[in-house]
Amino acid sequence: MFTGIVEELGEVVTIENLGDSSRFRLRGPLVTEDAKHGDSIAVNGVCLTVVDTADGEFTADVMAETLKRSSLGALAAGSRVNLERPMALGGRLGGHLVQGHVDGTGTIAERTPGEHWEIVKISLPATLARYVVEKGSITVDGVSLTVVDAADDYFTISLIPTTLDLTTLGIKKVGDPVNLEVDVLAKYVERLLGRGTAQTAADLKDLEEIKEMDR
Repeated sequence: MFTGIVEELGEVVTIENLGDSSRFRLRGPLVTEDAKHGDSIAVNGVCLTVVDTADGEFTADVMAETLKRSSLGALAAGSRVNLERPMALGGRLGGHLVQGHVDGTGTIAERTPGEHWEIVKISLPATLARYVVEKGSITVDGVSLTVVDAADDYFTISLIPTTLDLTTLGIKKVGDPVNLEVDVLAKYVERLLGRGTAQTAADLKDLEEIKEMDR
């Protein structure tokens, strides 16, 4: 589990194509300080498992499904990436609960600079838009952010100087893809409400059958 508070702006060193997967080597001196084989590190919001570490770098295998569903497939040697280690039990939850399970990708549609911040508009599929609400939380490339405005096919976020300076969101251009993870609580609520509706319909059907038997 992560918090969406990026610890380090890392870099892709190499990408090895293994056919049905790829092996990434990434530079991240801070996140590898205490990392070992089997640990998790979020890369642009995608939870990856550490294969090995050496000299401030680590390797991780990325399956074809992850490359297809996320924007990791668009990375190349030299690409900058957001890195975060898992939240320690008892640690501060500075952002919101982030699983590192990317739901899909969006696209940077507009960037509107302000005097001290920047408004960024991101387009997204309708299948994800229904989980995005004004003042709700969303994870963009591993960064926990608050939604400023939400519509059927886009949402906007406001980026402060710290986020612009210390994450990839400061260098993303219009047209660039970004990883999106919606608030998992919204998906749980939808599932529970759906089950509740189905159960209510089933109960009503049973009640009608009982009434018919009594006639």
